[in-house]
Amino acid sequence: MTPVLECKGLSQKYNNTFYTINNLNLTLERGQIVGLLGPNGSGKTTLIKLMNGLLTPASGKILIDGRHPGTETKRIVSYLPERTYLDTSMKTTDIIAYFTDFYEDFRPERACQMLADMGIDTNARLKSLSKGTKEKIQLILVMSRDAMLYILDEPIGGVDPAARDYILRTILMNYNENATILLSTHLIQDIENVLDRVIFLQGGRTVLNATVDEIRMEQKKSVDILFREVFKC
Repeated sequence: MTPVLECKGLSQKYNNTFYTINNLNLTLERGQIVGLLGPNGSGKTTLIKLMNGLLTPASGKILIDGRHPGTETKRIVSYLPERTYLDTSMKTTDIIAYFTDFYEDFRPERACQMLADMGIDTNARLKSLSKGTKEKIQLILVMSRDAMLYILDEPIGGVDPAARDYILRTILMNYNENATILLSTHLIQDIENVLDRVIFLQGGRTVLNATVDEIRMEQKKSVDILFREVFKC
């Protein structure tokens, strides 16, 4: 079966001066929850933008389900950016209708159930809601698609601790076993228990690509502790 993600000699420069992604070789198989971890400036955001076709590689290639990022791959990738992109003048019910029309794999009943579970007023306009509530809505919309690859950039960064457990359960419960979730976050301790694999990036290169079980058995450490030791933080 074709890997959900392949990077072969992938490189990307910033202002044609230094590499943000540097000859990266990486393969992700299906059916995993993967943590994309690294300090600021490690290349995580650049890699995510390359996956979503928002940047064009300087060299090498990146393939999603065997295809270059573009219109076809957007059908199978559900992307949560770090910043809210929704039209804040709209009501949540309007946004659900929009997503239903735009994405064939969007499941409105799933979105409505999660919104109800979170106690979010679907008739309120987004501009009247808090930053944390808007981020919850955006994550719910992303996880209400039956995608092949979910790319989540800081999905719990602006969410209060009380809601994090629910959101992580939401992530676990709302993707099928053949899909892959790539989750980028600084809150490693909060998400470690849901991860199958972690990738450490530094200087646009992979410094670690291992399962969580391998780290715990071979290193005798948690992912959070290993991260702090590798990156001296």
